[in-house]
Amino acid sequence: MNTIKAFIKNNKAISWVLGFQLFRLLLLPFMGLMPQDAYYYLYGQNLSLSYFDHPGMIGYFLRFFTDIFGTSVFVVKFTDFFITSLTILSFYKLATYFLSKQKVESAFILMASTIFISILSFNSTPDVPLLLFWTLSLICLYKAIFEEKKWFFIIGGVAMGLAFDSKYTAILLQIGLLGFVCFSNKYRKLLLSPWLWFSIIISVAVTFPVWYWNYTNDFASFAFQSSERTSSITEFKISPKNFFGAIGHQMLLLLPVLFLVILTFTFKYIKRALLKFKIPTAKTLFLLAFFIPTFVGFFLITPIYWVKLNWMMPSYLTGIIIAAMFISKKLIRLQLVFSIVFHVLAAVQIIFYVAPIKSDDTWVGWKELALATEKLQEKHSNTFIFSNDGYKTAACLNFFKEEKVYAQNIIGLPALHFDYLGDDLTTLQGKNALFIDSDKRFKTNEKLGKTNPLLNKYFKNVTELEPIIIKINGKPSRKFWVFYCTDYQPKK
Repeated sequence: MNTIKAFIKNNKAISWVLGFQLFRLLLLPFMGLMPQDAYYYLYGQNLSLSYFDHPGMIGYFLRFFTDIFGTSVFVVKFTDFFITSLTILSFYKLATYFLSKQKVESAFILMASTIFISILSFNSTPDVPLLLFWTLSLICLYKAIFEEKKWFFIIGGVAMGLAFDSKYTAILLQIGLLGFVCFSNKYRKLLLSPWLWFSIIISVAVTFPVWYWNYTNDFASFAFQSSERTSSITEFKISPKNFFGAIGHQMLLLLPVLFLVILTFTFKYIKRALLKFKIPTAKTLFLLAFFIPTFVGFFLITPIYWVKLNWMMPSYLTGIIIAAMFISKKLIRLQLVFSIVFHVLAAVQIIFYVAPIKSDDTWVGWKELALATEKLQEKHSNTFIFSNDGYKTAACLNFFKEEKVYAQNIIGLPALHFDYLGDDLTTLQGKNALFIDSDKRFKTNEKLGKTNPLLNKYFKNVTELEPIIIKINGKPSRKFWVFYCTDYQPKK
């Protein structure tokens, strides 16, 4: 034990990383349920080969942890924290292949101090397992290529497949691998190696459940993830808001110092390649191959499409390693100052909720809503509950309530994976319902005063009740409109 303490004391990087992780762990009990937590928990409670929005890896992890430790908000959050901690450790191992000991410590600190690691530690998304398997894939591919341990091509293929089983953007791993081999003078010969192609074939084989689910469901998930976005991009409408919004998001996730360092070396390497036709060393090229397609690729479409803040996260893994090659100790200290300030502010918001969030993407109010709906059901017996906001209210109420809560498929609207849970809505025929509708940016406690026309198509009578007002710290913070609907008639 004394040896371990001495090692930690003499290794500032490990001390910083442990400090950040301990800070995050201590915050977990104060974090309420996020809609994403509830939705992907729903995945795990309805096991399937894949799902409408994404592959199911995050749902499988949540099912595994909650089966062992019980269902609670803390266990859900701890699942994310644990997997992300494994990602950090795997990142450390990956960094040792490319950096000196001092630079490895710099990369380790940079990685652990980012806001995106905190988000992954607190919020269940497909990115949580994606980044773990992405990192493991790079470790295996490095060993297969640079250490010529061919069997790691096989293990790497499995890891790449599991990354795809986490999120579709993992296809960029195979693209990065082939890109590296094609542009590397030394390793281009691998294009003739069966090991490289075995790796890719195995990665595809591991993704078979996702493909089979899509095949049996008219490729619904692939169509959902591609058709709308492709049509938006092909419209080619320039939007400065999208571009500067992406910059703001990435600067927040990485913090300004690291983000600017990454922008600087990105410009440097692209300029060298385009103007001087210089290819970096093999190891640096390897890192860039798994950075450029994701980071630069998504940035290129930001002027014409809203790129979500988490899409570039996989590029950070190799991007931070490259950044550690250039960043000075002074800039690392400045990065830590930014990180500490942001994390302290985040902790104050999480614990004391000082700034109301006018959105359903919040961790407050969901349990209180579940309790309020239970009281309503006591007054209006024999009712089921449904909502119409994509997945958020329905998923959160399903987490806290024993009886099933439905989504907008009740009134004939597409309802993401709720459409694929196998519910026979005809069994609800003739029943009464409570329709819960969130008022995200409410200004008064008054009723809505009007009814969604779709409700009248599926119910005999619709009556607006008093809205549910959720108070946090004694102040109204969330508002939900409530409608009592009688005699449900599902369309056949």
